[in-house]
Amino acid sequence: MKALAIGLMSGTSLDGLDICLAEFEKDNQWHFQILKAETLPYSEDWENRLRNAIHLSAEDLLELNAEYGFYLGGQVKEFIRKHHIENINLIASHGHTVFHQPHRKFTLQIGDGRAIKLETGLPVIYDFRSQDVLMNGNGAPLVPIGDELLFSEYNACLNLGGFSNISLRLNNKRIAFDIAPVNIVLNTLAQKLNKNFDENGDLARQGKIDEKLLSCLNALDFYQQSYPKSLGLEWCNQHVFPFLEEIETLDALATFTEHIAQQISKVINENTIQDLLITGGGAYNIFLIEKIREKTSADIILPKKEIIDYKEALIFAFMGVLKMNNEINVLSSATGSTNDHCSGVIA
Repeated sequence: MKALAIGLMSGTSLDGLDICLAEFEKDNQWHFQILKAETLPYSEDWENRLRNAIHLSAEDLLELNAEYGFYLGGQVKEFIRKHHIENINLIASHGHTVFHQPHRKFTLQIGDGRAIKLETGLPVIYDFRSQDVLMNGNGAPLVPIGDELLFSEYNACLNLGGFSNISLRLNNKRIAFDIAPVNIVLNTLAQKLNKNFDENGDLARQGKIDEKLLSCLNALDFYQQSYPKSLGLEWCNQHVFPFLEEIETLDALATFTEHIAQQISKVINENTIQDLLITGGGAYNIFLIEKIREKTSADIILPKKEIIDYKEALIFAFMGVLKMNNEINVLSSATGSTNDHCSGVIA
């Protein structure tokens, strides 16, 4: 079987909307080809609205959910027109995360899939996380189904986005969990220095590590918990940002970059990972990658740009294809839910 699907991903670091058109084919196993992909930066207005969505009233959040859905639909319609794309089977949209509190049985990704369908006239699969949370899962990470079926040649896959998450095979099961915040913190600090992000890690390279702060960060309860586990912006607001406000911004960048590298390396070394595929925006942070290489003997693999940039959007497109075929697209060994399941709402 073959399927042509568009995946949409908006990450917590708010660097833009990722759109990925990919073809999937199954014989004995799944194969994929990315045909077109691009990141559409958010306007200042949209970036501010999404960043501050967490503070909205219920009524205003519902309004934004619909508006953002029509925005996503409009962006996809323009992408299809620009690239003269035909015969698309489906659109799969992750949406933009506003709340993520699985312990309270809810997670919210805005961007109403029905609005996307009204704009594009195509079948849309959305809201991939809620069902897992209702099944006692973390609702994250979801990407491991793609790691298992599309990237199985690697020991482990590490994504460096707003948060870092890893997936690997352990005792014949695919396990996965969030490791530490990455760009959600680094970008916020860089913005204090009038930069959108810390390009190549150059700002962090100029700072000094604050050993006391580093010890405090490494001692946070989350790092002592066993998997499955996941992080959200609320956790950073409570446990990370207050600490970082107490020191110079360059030193905060240096210290937090070291903290990320230590936490990631600890996971690599504890699980004897031999080869590690790294994707996501943080893969371009040369300073962070250098630090990870220093602390582990694993073979660090940085794939071609389209995989670094669009792996998550690709895998949400793939999850949509699996949903349409009524196949499992969420692994309980990764999220902690009661069983593997087929998730997503079809519009």
